[in-house]
Amino acid sequence: MGVSEQLTWLDSSLWEGKAFDGQWTTALSSVRDVKEPATGQVLSKVGIASAADMRAAIGRAQAAQAAWAATGPRERSAVFHRAAALFQQHFGELAMAIARETGGIVPKGQHEVNESITLCHLAAALPMQAQGQVLPAAAGRLSFARRVPHGVVGVISPFNFPLILSLRAVAPALALGNAVVLKPDTRTPVSGGFIIAKVFEEAGLPAGVLQVLPGDAEAGEALVTDPRVPMIAFTGSPTVGRRIGALAGEHLKKVSLELGGANNLIVLEDADLDAAASAAAFGAWFHQGQICMASNRILVHESIAEGFKARMVGKATHLPVGDGASGQVALGPMIDAKQLKHFDDVIQDSIKQGAVLEAGGTYEGLCYKPTVLSGVKPGIRSFDEEPFGPVVNLVTFSTDDEAVQLANTSQGGLAAAVISPSIGRAMAIGQRLRAGMVHINDQTVCDECTNPFGGPGIGGNGGSVGGPADIDEYTQWQWITVKDAPPAFPF
Repeated sequence: MGVSEQLTWLDSSLWEGKAFDGQWTTALSSVRDVKEPATGQVLSKVGIASAADMRAAIGRAQAAQAAWAATGPRERSAVFHRAAALFQQHFGELAMAIARETGGIVPKGQHEVNESITLCHLAAALPMQAQGQVLPAAAGRLSFARRVPHGVVGVISPFNFPLILSLRAVAPALALGNAVVLKPDTRTPVSGGFIIAKVFEEAGLPAGVLQVLPGDAEAGEALVTDPRVPMIAFTGSPTVGRRIGALAGEHLKKVSLELGGANNLIVLEDADLDAAASAAAFGAWFHQGQICMASNRILVHESIAEGFKARMVGKATHLPVGDGASGQVALGPMIDAKQLKHFDDVIQDSIKQGAVLEAGGTYEGLCYKPTVLSGVKPGIRSFDEEPFGPVVNLVTFSTDDEAVQLANTSQGGLAAAVISPSIGRAMAIGQRLRAGMVHINDQTVCDECTNPFGGPGIGGNGGSVGGPADIDEYTQWQWITVKDAPPAFPF
């Protein structure tokens, strides 16, 4: 039975061949099947936007934005409270749809819906906050600065956590008075786009303020280069992120990039090995390692390396892999054959370069077994690149300084973690790590909707989104002065 036959609230016939423009009326240039990674079954058919489709959507968003920005803060806030209630009301159906489309296990789909409820509540609070400050001024003059929306914000989101990674930009951008044009990944257009469209349609968002169009590079480039879109928020690969950053810079746009990179989990010699191995397994293998914060490097003190390796091999050998939506497995399939081949190439090249395969390294269909490599070091591909797949790369060190040096041997990263009962020592190491987020006695796949999320280098472009960063990201300053009457000038 196809997912469209099981849906009771989502209705795939709404978006078949169409964009969301506030309603479901705009036909797109072509139609493409969306397939379930675990079974290959067609889940739905979606429209794929051309550059012309994208430019038309930008025009619709621009036309709707001013009236939305002028809407009172209580009215804007209420839309997001209603959206949160809709996510909660349809929780089970949405979680299963996400699990099937992304190849994730059901708890991963549930996590995306849970976080979306919180993201909506946080967005609902934004219009109710102070939006500026009064500045010092001479007598007879009022001087103040206020935050104003950019106008139209373009959002390009990825396949791995599509609902969260779309909504974390869409919700605050809308709440602060912008219109949004969202281009979700064509592999996960429902989870990353049309679920959001359906929720906000029923929540009462005015027509045109949100446009949702799946599309390929042609549509993405049209969004990034259009002068009517002053800001782009992108989450995805460093390769595409660099291209978007270059185009945005050429067109003098604000850009928010979240790209991934190397994430290091450091295990000191006094750590509880069982607890550390459990943390490393989750951090490296959850959602098949297809996470920008995945613990892709596990740095282990040489005195405990053998015991730690044995525990990781044991976990890799026994964790079941298969259809994530079945509820019977720990790891589901990779998103598609292209991603699986890229990951397998990284593993096979790393073995040729001297890494030792301790477990995994094989796949069936799109399901790649949890993999353990030992002897990993700089110069080996799985150390130098973000694998974006289910691998534990074991790297040994002898001193704290060496651990820091190894961890900082990268082009940047989002997250790092240190496991040790010696909190002061772990904190001292953590403060030296080149990462946007550092966790003591945890793993790297650690995020709250209320924290600023970002990292240096290819982790992003030095910016952050989420929590206190959202007002800075999705609005800009405007300075205003007021005098009782024009003064006399010497001209």
